[in-house]
Amino acid sequence: MAEESTPELRQARMKEFMSLLPLTMELAGLPKAQLGTIFNEGQMEVRVMNIRSAFKLARALVKEIGEG
Repeated sequence: MAEESTPELRQARMKEFMSLLPLTMELAGLPKAQLGTIFNEGQMEVRVMNIRSAFKLARALVKEIGEG
């Protein structure tokens, strides 16, 4: 049976995400926008997908390091 998402579990997931964010952003390799540049919806969606993939890799790396 699937776990229920409790406030504590959501908070732990957010803490994990925030702690991995610097590594995630480095892995994603996304360029920063120039001042005054606005991304359109499609560009933002691509960036979100890149960050999501990079987070999964960062999480796997940290888990691998912890187990090794």
